[in-house]
Amino acid sequence: MFALAGCGSADAQAAPEERKSFALDAKSLHIDSDNSALEIVPADVKAVEVTRQVDGWVVLGSGPEKSWRLEGGTLKLRVTCDAVASECEGRHVVKVPRGVRVTVDSGHGDVTASGFGTPVKIRADNGNVTVRGTGGPLDLATDNGDLVTDGVTAGTVKARADNGDIRIALKAGTAADRIETFNDNGDITIGLPRAKTYAVTAAADNGSAKVEVPDDKASTRVVTARSDNGDVDIRNAE
Repeated sequence: MFALAGCGSADAQAAPEERKSFALDAKSLHIDSDNSALEIVPADVKAVEVTRQVDGWVVLGSGPEKSWRLEGGTLKLRVTCDAVASECEGRHVVKVPRGVRVTVDSGHGDVTASGFGTPVKIRADNGNVTVRGTGGPLDLATDNGDLVTDGVTAGTVKARADNGDIRIALKAGTAADRIETFNDNGDITIGLPRAKTYAVTAAADNGSAKVEVPDDKASTRVVTARSDNGDVDIRNAE
C-alpha cells in the first residue's frame, strides 16, 4: 500500500474488529507482539481466539500492515508502518483456553492480563504491564513503563522495571509467600494484608525507604523491594 494521507490520531479501539481462531495442541502459549496493545484472558474456548483492531495513517510510505499466525506454540502478532511520517496503532484481545501457561514478549504496547490461575510471564520493551485477578505465579518486567498488579492471589510475584513505577496490590486477605521487586528508575509501592508478618528487605539508593508492616525476619513470607532511583513504600493494604 502506498499512501499520502493523514494526519491525525490513530484510534484502534474505534477500528473494525477482525477475528481469527488458532488451534493449540499444547499446555503453554508464547505470545510475541509488537506495535499493539495486548489484552489476554483465559476463557472456555478450545482454540486461541484473537480479536484484532488496527488504525493508522502514513505519509510517503506504506501501512499499516498487519499479520497474525501461530507457529510452534508461538502466536506472532504484528502491526507495522514504513513511511516518512506515520501513526499506527493496533489492539489485540487474546482468549486462551483455561489451564494454559502464558508467556508474553511485547515490543511496543501496553500488556494487560486478567483472571489466570496458571503461571504468567510478561516482558515488555516499551509499555505498561497490568495484571489483575490472577492466582498463578507472576514474573513481570518492563523496560519503559509502569508495572501494576491488582487483586492478585499469586503465591510468588516477581516484578522488575527499568523506567517506571511498580505498584503491587494483592487481593484482600491474601498473603503471598514471596514478593521480589527491583526498579532502576521509579518508585515501588507494595500493599500487604494486615494481621500478617513479613521478612522485609527495603532499600532505596536515591530515595526514601518506608516499611509500615510488621517486619519479622523469621517469617516464611518474604518481601524484597529495591530501587536505585526512587522511593520504596511497603504499607498495609487499605
